[in-house]
Amino acid sequence: MKPIIAITTGDTNGVGYEVLFKALLESHMFELIRPVVYGNAAVAKHHLQTLDDDRRNVTWNIIDTPEQAKDSRMNLIVSYPDDVPVQFGTATEAANKAAKASLDRACRDLKAGHVQALVTAPLNKEALNGGHTEYLAAQFGGSELMMLCSGNLRVALVCNHVALADIPAQITEERILAKLTLLNNSLKRDFGLEKPRIAVLALNPHAGDAGLLGKEEQEIIAPAIAKAKANAIWAFGPYAADGFFGSGHFTHFDAVLAMYHDQGLIPFKTLDMSGVNYTAGLPVVRTSPDHGTGYDIAGKNQADESSMRHAIFMALDILRQRAEYDELTANPLPFIERPDTEGKPRREFIDFKTTKYNENQ
Repeated sequence: MKPIIAITTGDTNGVGYEVLFKALLESHMFELIRPVVYGNAAVAKHHLQTLDDDRRNVTWNIIDTPEQAKDSRMNLIVSYPDDVPVQFGTATEAANKAAKASLDRACRDLKAGHVQALVTAPLNKEALNGGHTEYLAAQFGGSELMMLCSGNLRVALVCNHVALADIPAQITEERILAKLTLLNNSLKRDFGLEKPRIAVLALNPHAGDAGLLGKEEQEIIAPAIAKAKANAIWAFGPYAADGFFGSGHFTHFDAVLAMYHDQGLIPFKTLDMSGVNYTAGLPVVRTSPDHGTGYDIAGKNQADESSMRHAIFMALDILRQRAEYDELTANPLPFIERPDTEGKPRREFIDFKTTKYNENQ
């Protein structure tokens, strides 16, 4: 059965509807998923009128629950009222409320297991008093890790949406080690990498220049890397951030851990503007385009859907990879303990295909 993918519409005045329509209306997409869009048909109509003629005629399958979703159809769960005004390129309170309502409903269905993954269109951060990443962490519990992905390039962040002045206080040994652990676990479970190599960037210019330009590298970042290595995490660094990407050094690693938002995302988006924002560390799968609301081009049929398409494909890939990983690690070979020749306990693993085992042994 095709997985049911929840897709939120994001800011009703941005490019969310446009990129999801363009991505979903590709002929092969319905062969892979049953999409459920959380939005409103009347609002969607405004956006459809801005598209090419061959994309305007969308017949909605209006449903109440994801279980009613049909194959080869554009399924819609009405998540906010018809009277939400569409004002392309403008941040409004009504658009913020609609975006949050779309996300709230999709998260309820994701928690209940009615959909298998969540793909979110961009919204104005005022709608959530922060970003998707922080909101989803609060909704689903546990820790989170913001990771931008494009092919073999993966950039994760220690600090997400944090004011530059507040970053040094958040760069702690414990926080870096926690993010490295989340990143390592995700690379294994979500991306199928057995022994991922992780590069860790420095905070200060020239990696602190032996303390001349800052001591965080010596006193915080390097000790965190050492502890990660002691926990069998292949972490390396800290590397000076200025030349790390331009020199191509990033190609020697499976992922990069940057200290803060712009340090990681400026080089990432310079290399690829069609990447995917993935929230690692959650019990659920959530992806998103790596761009914002696009107010400057909203309603002009100029938005590139590549990032949304890649976000949908990545959600599918991670679902499959997680299922495979969980199956392989769920039932380790059972064992019994017997004393060895010196009387010390020794584990004997049981192969039920070749060994008859007496439970009374």
